[in-house]
Amino acid sequence: MKLYHLLFALFLLGLIACEDDDNANDYDVPATYSFENVDYSGQTERILMLSEIKAYMSQGNAGAELESSRLKAMFSNEPGAQFSQTYNKQLKNKTFEAQREYFEYLMDKIEQASQSDGQATEGMSGVVTSNDGAKSYLVGQTGVEYAQLIEKGLMGACFYYQATSVYLGEDRMNADNESVEEDSGTAMEHHWDESFGYFGVPKTFPSSLDGLAFWGVYCNRRDPFLSSNNMLMDAFLSGRAAISNKDYETRDESIRIVRTEWEKVSAATAINYLNTATREFDDNAIKFHALSEAIAFVYSLKFNVEKTVSNEQVDAWIAEFAGSANVDEMNLYETTVEDMQSVKDQLSTVFGFDDFKDEL
Repeated sequence: MKLYHLLFALFLLGLIACEDDDNANDYDVPATYSFENVDYSGQTERILMLSEIKAYMSQGNAGAELESSRLKAMFSNEPGAQFSQTYNKQLKNKTFEAQREYFEYLMDKIEQASQSDGQATEGMSGVVTSNDGAKSYLVGQTGVEYAQLIEKGLMGACFYYQATSVYLGEDRMNADNESVEEDSGTAMEHHWDESFGYFGVPKTFPSSLDGLAFWGVYCNRRDPFLSSNNMLMDAFLSGRAAISNKDYETRDESIRIVRTEWEKVSAATAINYLNTATREFDDNAIKFHALSEAIAFVYSLKFNVEKTVSNEQVDAWIAEFAGSANVDEMNLYETTVEDMQSVKDQLSTVFGFDDFKDEL
């Protein structure tokens, strides 16, 4: 009888396994973002708008005076922006609300810095040139390159925030998934597509690297260590296919992967710039440029709804190597190699990069 019960139990387990197989994903996940009814044109516009802001700010590196009024108009897409084309969107209203004034303040700071016509020294804004004469950057009185805090900061507080916390958030992922709108799909599909749009990669990524922008660029740079290209793209593909097939368990797992892997790209990029600043410690131009980027990528860690560390920890890391988390109290002239190494080690331990932190 015991043998009979054992055989019967194994038979039932076999039936359950067959049922599980029947309920397994029976839909295809495409190799490229080639779904029907996809539209993330708004995200494409915002990427182009930030590209134009970046290009305008870069004129300060050649000694041009910048206008904060124009930068603010570009931020909110108002008259005076002088964009090269007409845009229907804006960056300001998609930026984390509590940080909008911060970016406008940085725009005031970069205007002030650009009004100096001399070489930058401690206590004086201006352009600082690399030892080999190849690179020049506009920095403030304490070595901070405001252009990097604005550009990379908006990558975090706007693009990363919207992609990971808004469009993949509960409100947008609880939207209608029945009614299909031509060219944009269901509301849920459309929200997923908008998240993907902020990633800044072509639909054929990573087999094609043409047109990488912002986060797409940095994801690709970190790929040799993180395998981030396939990890993120596969998650976006599987999640979109899952939504179309109402497989919400796979969708939710894809959301988790997008948030986790994108966060790692930001943390690893911060370490990359701390490595650069350490390696080029005796070249103020390269060091200040790299440290300013490191500040922005650490700062960006705040904007993931499932972030690994608290905002207080983020501020503590910035303060440790920049002197303060308050931009007016930072002083990159006083940053030490030990400061950078300490933050690098902490980031590496938290995010699991100890085996290759020196190579990032």
